[in-house]
Amino acid sequence: MAPPCPACVPCLQTAPCLPVAQVGAGLHDRRRTTRMFRYFPTNYVWNLSVDLAIEMGARMGEIEEMCAPLQEAAKQPDAAGTQAFREIWSTMADKLCGLAEEDETAGRRLSAGEKYNRAATYYLTCERLQAHGAPGRAALYQRFLDTFARGIDLAKENCERVEIPYEGKHLSGLLVRAEGVSGPAPLLVQVNGLDSTKEMKYRVGLPAWLARRGVSSLIVDQPGTGEALRLHGMTARHDSEHWASRIVDWLETRADVDARRIGLEGVSLGGYYCPRAVAFEPRFACGVVWGANHDWRDVQKRRLEKEGNFPVPHYWAHVQWVWGAKDLDDFMRIAENVHLDGVLDRIHVPFLVTHGEKDSQIPLKWAHRTYEQLVNSPKRELKIFTDREGGVQHSSFDNSINAGHYIADWIAETLGGHTA
Repeated sequence: MAPPCPACVPCLQTAPCLPVAQVGAGLHDRRRTTRMFRYFPTNYVWNLSVDLAIEMGARMGEIEEMCAPLQEAAKQPDAAGTQAFREIWSTMADKLCGLAEEDETAGRRLSAGEKYNRAATYYLTCERLQAHGAPGRAALYQRFLDTFARGIDLAKENCERVEIPYEGKHLSGLLVRAEGVSGPAPLLVQVNGLDSTKEMKYRVGLPAWLARRGVSSLIVDQPGTGEALRLHGMTARHDSEHWASRIVDWLETRADVDARRIGLEGVSLGGYYCPRAVAFEPRFACGVVWGANHDWRDVQKRRLEKEGNFPVPHYWAHVQWVWGAKDLDDFMRIAENVHLDGVLDRIHVPFLVTHGEKDSQIPLKWAHRTYEQLVNSPKRELKIFTDREGGVQHSSFDNSINAGHYIADWIAETLGGHTA
């Protein structure tokens, strides 16, 4: 780690600052090649989690209060480090819930809702880092769900929990309605990656940005993610059209949805799920990937060779849980199916491929591969987010707003919403 600048309060950069003369008296350049806020210089996974929390609305003062005591824990092995992370972040969330209860008692329901919403973000952030089967993880997740629901209700947000019949159980989703639309509206189904949840995607903001553009959203915990995995034991499957088609079936029964204008978006590993589903489910009117994931089998082989960053601690145990694998060898056999070669020529609808220029998890070449194989899409586009607009890291978690608005505009233009 580079030493801090002698002329100012130490910052947390891991690349040397430019000389003061080059950037102005009393200042230094904190820019890094990764373009990522890194509170913990040696721990990418924790930095990813903190950045995601910020994107979901965390407050910087609370981030500082939670993260400052964790500097040494960030250097510890996963089990010890993530336990420390959980204790501090859940304590902050507990405090916010206590403050929210005081607001409720005083009749200040909107203020209470805002605090519950932020508390839910902190509960989810620390739950996501825990190992599968870690003591108390299930209770923590339920605490998160209850807090999130309470916050949404009190804050009167445009967000409704829905349940979609599937395999004798259900897939849970969040429905956000288009603003200012009378009658059936276009809708974008949005699905998770390997370790995200519907609430994370909702909080980052794409559903709200789409609602202002006259497009509804349905954010779903598909098999292998969120409630489907944690509460119902539904593991991931490579043939994503199996569950995606059931979602379209359900949407077609709703009077508030224009069934001819249903699109699908996927983030991170959703960059595989989405194109696969659009290829085999012709009722989707368009597709978008926020972070291409053309050949996830190859990514796993590279990760075995210590190439690229992991998105979560306990990575190999996590992916075995998600995919229902007996062991690592079984998981690697399953992963052989998770690629898009020989699939994308089936897509005959508009498709947007986006990727961060400096994605440290999924190489940029896979975005080009996906785009190149969309040979029958009547409107295909490849958008690489660069330093100029931000969002250069994996699925733009480092700075999502400009990238997200680009996606929202493309969706609105494609599905018949509006951009002005």
